[in-house]
Amino acid sequence: MRAAAFAKINLALAVFPRMADGLHPIRGVFQSVSLADMVHLTAATEDTITVSNDEAPADPDNLAWQALELVRRATQTAQPTAIHLDKRIPAGAGLGGGSADAAAVLGLAGAMHRLDADRLEGLAEGLGSDVPFALRGGTCQVEGTGERLTDLEPLRGFAMALVVPPISLATPAVYRTWDDLDGPTAPVVPDADLPPGLRGRFAVRNDLFPAANHLDPRVGEWRDELEGRWSTSVLMTGSGSALFAFFPSEDEAASAAADIDLPTRLATSVVPVDRGWELLDD
Repeated sequence: MRAAAFAKINLALAVFPRMADGLHPIRGVFQSVSLADMVHLTAATEDTITVSNDEAPADPDNLAWQALELVRRATQTAQPTAIHLDKRIPAGAGLGGGSADAAAVLGLAGAMHRLDADRLEGLAEGLGSDVPFALRGGTCQVEGTGERLTDLEPLRGFAMALVVPPISLATPAVYRTWDDLDGPTAPVVPDADLPPGLRGRFAVRNDLFPAANHLDPRVGEWRDELEGRWSTSVLMTGSGSALFAFFPSEDEAASAAADIDLPTRLATSVVPVDRGWELLDD
């Protein structure tokens, strides 16, 4: 079985003070985009996990493998399985690649064992804050610590240029820095720099940007460089370091990404998609 596991971009991310359990409540709007890992799941004679590059661990610490183990425990099965991840989503960039892979494995293994959607959503909550969204995908308002999802009207009619600088940020470190800075709030992107379908709908901002920039000032330098080149607001997704801007068409977004002659981990165009993962063949 093979599936596409789609990256996510945070169109909005408001962060609130840490709770007693150490987690931070959030309220945001998450969007699945066309950049995707390929996830292969096959019956085998022994358990294995392989990764096409060093963007993810090829061992039981991988979130995709943990997803498989959850399905096994839920279904009381132990069929030896091979997982192969063809990684295209950079790690440590705020694009949710590990969560996307885990969600795709949940979906594939769940289909194999005929688990219903409610059961899979329950398993997703136990894997990480971004996995419930990655399993559902599309356009969602996300609240709590990632477990409360509200489907929103699908977004269309724009594309994004996406650049991942050669900077990898650990999400826990960014949140700790946000705490150390007393919880800064990021400025809201003006409507003039937004596609018509986003204007007036919600505050487009990312409260983790000040913390990421404090942790590694190169994030801000990259943002300023891209804003100068593209003449529009540039946002960070998640805890960084991926940066993006809105364009009216995929051709314009692709042209903007191709114009980046700096050393990047990735420079490409993406468009919104209406799912978190997609079965390609079985």
